Amino acid sequence: MNLQVVLVEPAGPLNVGSVARLCANFGIEGLRLVAPRCDPLGEEARRMAVHGLPLLERAIVFPSLNAALADCRRVVATSGRQEGEPLPLCGPQQALGWLLEGEDNDAPAAIVFGREDRGLGNDELLQAGRLLQIATGPAYASLNLSHAVAVVLHELQGLRSLPPPLAATATPRPAAEPCPRGALEGALADAEDLLLEVGFLYPHTAHARMAKLRALLQRAEVSSAEVALLRGMVCQLRWASRRAAPPLQDH
Repeated sequence: MNLQVVLVEPAGPLNVGSVARLCANFGIEGLRLVAPRCDPLGEEARRMAVHGLPLLERAIVFPSLNAALADCRRVVATSGRQEGEPLPLCGPQQALGWLLEGEDNDAPAAIVFGREDRGLGNDELLQAGRLLQIATGPAYASLNLSHAVAVVLHELQGLRSLPPPLAATATPRPAAEPCPRGALEGALADAEDLLLEVGFLYPHTAHARMAKLRALLQRAEVSSAEVALLRGMVCQLRWASRRAAPPLQDH
């Protein structure tokens, strides 16, 4: 499985090095860093990476989470918040079981971990097909970044070692793999432009309403063919709306 661990704006070089080591421990070959707030190749990160140093040196840095996930079809994001999530929260077995349903696909899959101080925002969580929450005591739910990665990768390793019928979740497998994240984001950008143009959206409410549409499409796990259909509809509707618009009158 082409699995990528994605860290969003990590601030602690010790955490980055520890995560590289954990990836080596659990056989994860891809580490992606989104706008790191530390030097991921500095002395502290290297010291903590130990045998994960080659992976740390291969880690790819991206300017945004959108860019880091553009080629990924299945994405699980982690969250420690107890309420207010834009998508339903899952336990590790359900979320990671869904991730493993795409194990035979060569396209990258990703597990996303947020900032040490404030995790992931709603817009970032909406990049995921599943939101994973680690069970903790109610008094203090936030885990250290590297500890959270260790728990999640340990759970993933346990599921991968089970026979396929036991590792599968109760969620029915879709007929086709989810489309790459970049394709879905491109279709949503096209749709937003059109909806603003025809007056269905207004600039001051567009972001919130598009977030609801993004959540709907994430729950539907749309395929590449379905995204192509959506983009074709948007293109035709844009052409029809412009054709029907009355010409501007000279005064």
